[in-house]
Amino acid sequence: MIRHIRPKFACSKCETVVEAPAPSRPISRGLAAPGLLAHVLVSKYADHCPLYRQAEIYARQGVELDRSTLAGWVGASSELLAPLVDAVRRHVLGATKLHADDTPVPVLAPGNGKTKTGRLWTYVRDDRPAGDNTAPAVWFAYSPDRKGEHPRDHLKDFTGTLQADAYSGFHHLYDTGRIREAACWAHARRKFHDIHAAHPSPTTIGAINSIAALYTIEAEVRGMPPDERRAIRQARAAPLLGELRTWMEKTLRSLSPKSETAEAIRYALSRWRAVIRYVDDGRIEIDNSAAERALRAVALGRKNYLFCGSDGGGEAQLPSTLCSERHVSTASIPSAGCAKSWHASPTTRSGRSKNFSPGT
Repeated sequence: MIRHIRPKFACSKCETVVEAPAPSRPISRGLAAPGLLAHVLVSKYADHCPLYRQAEIYARQGVELDRSTLAGWVGASSELLAPLVDAVRRHVLGATKLHADDTPVPVLAPGNGKTKTGRLWTYVRDDRPAGDNTAPAVWFAYSPDRKGEHPRDHLKDFTGTLQADAYSGFHHLYDTGRIREAACWAHARRKFHDIHAAHPSPTTIGAINSIAALYTIEAEVRGMPPDERRAIRQARAAPLLGELRTWMEKTLRSLSPKSETAEAIRYALSRWRAVIRYVDDGRIEIDNSAAERALRAVALGRKNYLFCGSDGGGEAQLPSTLCSERHVSTASIPSAGCAKSWHASPTTRSGRSKNFSPGT
């Protein structure tokens, strides 16, 4: 228990009474301290423990906390973290290369008791594989649908290379040349792998082995400066890619146009310029795994909490998910980082966020 002593003094001449101000709290008139709020958020978003399970855990320890109370704390805490969301957004969009992806989020539709599909978008800045020590960070954004206008709005201030999948909503971003497309070899390989798992053939084996050779080179250059990565890729990966394209074009002519293998080959060939862009730019990765890893925590949590109560609930989870994921990605303690953010007084919390940067 934390006991706050607030001395009260009275003037003997003018009878004025003054009292020491109460310590600031993260939530106005709330009893929850920063450590408890941080623990609830990290348990929900980093450890994937829904609020009703947390309420049961607290009850076993003799602490009665209603789920609605916990939900109120989560919502209020998300508002407190909003300045950090904006700071991380600026940090992420300040990069010259981003990884992007999205995942469905079930959301309760009002009125009919059924769920609709919202989307959670992730944008990842992580240049450590290219020898850059800039702090990695993840910025999440929620939308009630998957229209292409959402990534266009998210990335309106970004200039550089976007590493993403073949979602058509990203395509309009590349029209002006402000954003360059870099595709993902993991997606191309996955198509051949799925076919091979069901119907192994010399064609799928050849494709998988050729792509594996590219990844072998990437394992060797990981962590090197961009110029060295580019030189090694051009010397070793470029010839392999040339042979792979020739093989794909030749093989495609011998396959039925409607076969799954032909579709997998066409997927790679139709995006050839984007999938080989990494060879000429040492800052770019061979695939978009960084974004997929960032969404893995969302997928785990989704299995436990099943759905969001509303679009507002989808929005409310963003600051908490970001806070947990940011600290996890930088190998810090999530709850300690969140609690530290809330120890600032209400008058300085917003001001401090202007100078905030991931890793601090």
